[in-house]
Amino acid sequence: MNYYGYEIDEKIIKEAEETEKELNEIFKEYDKNALLCSAKVLKAFHNNYLSSSDFAEVTGYGYADGGRDKLEKIYAEIFKAEDALVRPQIMSGTHALALTFFGLLKHGDTFISITGEPYDSLKSIIGLSGESKNSLIQNGVKYEQIDLINDDFDIKKIVERLKKSKVKLVEIQRSRGYSNRKSLTIDKIEKVCKAIREVDKDVIIMCDNCYGDFVEDREPTEVGVDILVASLLKNLSGGIAKTGGYIVGKKDLVWSVAERFSAPCIGKDIGANMNQLGDFYRGLYRAPNTVASSLKTMTFASLLLQKFGFNVDPLFDEKRTDIIQTIKLGSAENLVSFCQGLQKSMPVESFLTLEPSSTPGYPHDEIMASGSFTEGSTIELSCDGPMVEPFTCYMQGGVTYEYGKLGIIIALNEILRSKI
Repeated sequence: MNYYGYEIDEKIIKEAEETEKELNEIFKEYDKNALLCSAKVLKAFHNNYLSSSDFAEVTGYGYADGGRDKLEKIYAEIFKAEDALVRPQIMSGTHALALTFFGLLKHGDTFISITGEPYDSLKSIIGLSGESKNSLIQNGVKYEQIDLINDDFDIKKIVERLKKSKVKLVEIQRSRGYSNRKSLTIDKIEKVCKAIREVDKDVIIMCDNCYGDFVEDREPTEVGVDILVASLLKNLSGGIAKTGGYIVGKKDLVWSVAERFSAPCIGKDIGANMNQLGDFYRGLYRAPNTVASSLKTMTFASLLLQKFGFNVDPLFDEKRTDIIQTIKLGSAENLVSFCQGLQKSMPVESFLTLEPSSTPGYPHDEIMASGSFTEGSTIELSCDGPMVEPFTCYMQGGVTYEYGKLGIIIALNEILRSKI
């Protein structure tokens, strides 16, 4: 059946229309949160007197870059933090995490992941995988982890460990990564922060906020997290920023990370803006609506694919704390077909036929669908999955709901078509 120029199975079109009607009230909640986050952004722009002169390019060392400094004040205000480091030289979320760990941890320090096993690229930073001589462990940092229990913090074990001996930093990974656990809500993060503070008032509480920004009405820095880290290729790019990352939190901690970013005693005072400030400001301005569109896309996918018999997480009516949707596709053929179908819906390189292959940093062959205007921009609709049982697809993004909806319909149609 012709669906806006695409040949789509009639059953998919009928179910998609019914699905959208069923999600009307949930979509209204996403719109309400987008309005709240938009007000945060707009108020911060107003309070800091944003001017067109703040978009000017500054070259060389980047001294006295008023637009850059103002952007960091705006980020700090939005996140209710003391300070921020927001730079185009931060190349990814992994890079932002590495800067933060190496800026805050020294030889002999102990840090604990309280969300269990970290994802693959973080393992190499820590020194749990790979052969780097520059990992945290190779630099004398001690690592421990405490697993989650039923998708929640093991507060009893965390408290017992903090009482045992000195810990410099505890790290929270808000999103699930490549695991089957659920992502962690702000309410759960608030609860564990309170428990930690009752035992140790000095330990640094750090949170990886990738995929979680602007999804809920509060951010981790509002509930006890000392320092927060994420990429600008995700939520806060608004699909506009071409690079970058941010660190927000307590002033002394942000400065320590900034000294790792640049050099001791120089910290935040250097770093040309690379003519990226206009995109950073526009991306932040657009971000609340973009995140809402992504949440709508993922929720639509969750319910529609569930109707076609696939195991999805989160379910369409569950509270969301990030923009990730997982789909257990049940077979290698389904995983490949879904990713190939999603690729066909991409604005860029839709003509490619995807095949699984080895990917640096990952232990298994992967298949990845992405046709983004900015390479690696996961706020733009994309998905990937390891070629191992239960053949789970990890999907995220959707800068507009309309493009996201088309993508899901075309991808599902590819699965049905491959079975004919």
